[in-house]
Amino acid sequence: MLCALSGEVPEEPVVSRKTGAVFEKRLIEKYIQENHKEPGTDEELDVEDLLPIKTNRIVRPRPPQFTSLPSMLKAFQDEWDALVLESYNTRQQLARTREELATALYQNDAAVRVIARLTKERDEAREALSRLTVTASAGGAATGGDDAMAVDSEGLPEALAAHVDQVQAEKQKGRKKRPVPEGWASTEDVSALQQTAYTDLPVTQATSLALNAGYAAVGGLDGKVDLYSVEAKAHERSLEIGEPVTATVWIGNKVVSATSRGSVKAVEGGVETGSITEHAGAVTGLAVHPGEHILASVGVDKGIIFYDLQSLQRVARVYTDAELTSCAFHPDGHLFAAGTQSGLIEIFDTKTLQRMANFTLGSPVKTLVFSENGFWFAATGVGQSSVTVFDLRKEGDAARAKELQTGDVLGLAWDYTGQYLATAGSQGVTVQQYVKASKSWTEPLRTSTPAVAVQWGDKARQLVAVSKEGVVSVLEPQQSE
Repeated sequence: MLCALSGEVPEEPVVSRKTGAVFEKRLIEKYIQENHKEPGTDEELDVEDLLPIKTNRIVRPRPPQFTSLPSMLKAFQDEWDALVLESYNTRQQLARTREELATALYQNDAAVRVIARLTKERDEAREALSRLTVTASAGGAATGGDDAMAVDSEGLPEALAAHVDQVQAEKQKGRKKRPVPEGWASTEDVSALQQTAYTDLPVTQATSLALNAGYAAVGGLDGKVDLYSVEAKAHERSLEIGEPVTATVWIGNKVVSATSRGSVKAVEGGVETGSITEHAGAVTGLAVHPGEHILASVGVDKGIIFYDLQSLQRVARVYTDAELTSCAFHPDGHLFAAGTQSGLIEIFDTKTLQRMANFTLGSPVKTLVFSENGFWFAATGVGQSSVTVFDLRKEGDAARAKELQTGDVLGLAWDYTGQYLATAGSQGVTVQQYVKASKSWTEPLRTSTPAVAVQWGDKARQLVAVSKEGVVSVLEPQQSE
């Protein structure tokens, strides 16, 4: 009696009522659940149609290899040998894996040590490189153009140092009792300033503005400096610099420009009279010493460089710990301030270029300017909507004399008397006034004229501003007809 599905003797046989076929119970029940038919026919078949068959329990015969004691012992021995061999192979594989893991860990440790050493050497090299500048040697023509590499800080020569002392003595004399010049603008005059001229210059992406003797010099990233006559309210001429201009100053009749390629160029009468490249990166600021014998520049290479204006040659240099963004001389000329990308404003002795003090602004310094009173300077940072006035006579938080809420600021200009502080920003030009009698600040003027730089005109009765697009605006009191 064999199962019609498996062809083997069933352990629990059942028979179909419909066909009389014998099946293994567990097999036929599973088949019915899936097909609902009897195997080999199309007739419907349910579990109720299956009848159990009563049979004696079948004992399956042992395999031939287990029919005697010697054969069973041999089977056990074979099984034991297989287990021992598998254990031996496993131990061998484990030993190889341990060796590979140890080798990998050693190599990883060695690689980490090498990377740490190379990283340290790289950082040291970068630090050293940031303090180096390659310049042409003084005897370059005679020596085949060999380069000299300057690495040490340099102070001013004795002659220029003596000049700094002389200018300081002259400027400090009578500063406290210096009267306001006759005809200087009053609060009412400043409040009455309004736009009287609007001129679109050829320069694009204006970055800087300098004013001297009724002429404005506007530098731009297109490599040009446009000269604008404030009196005629017209564009006079364009000076070709050849490199993106980042800063501009007047020195007598010369226009001196700094570029993003590390150059400082002087132009007079439309002709380039001097050019020098001392910075190993973009120049970000220019400042002229009150004695007009020294020009200072700062750059992203962390360097401060002083030039002799007669020869336009480097006479002093020092490096800081961060990229420099702006600079200014104290009105007496004995101090020099440099703003950094790290948010510090560092004060240096002009003669020795030794650090004298530092002030914390809190964000990368955008611009800074000294007041003529001799002990204040104003600064603003990237992303700030205020101007902070610092007091040189104090330290730490006490040095913050005032924080003026002006909106975003891109340019600052203090007038000769130290009363009026003009600000330029994307939201417009403002004037902040310090009233000495009441020791308070007021805002006599706020306009909607956007600007990146601003300068005071004659007797503070005029403001000249330039926008990023190169549009010059002149603000003056409205002339009555």
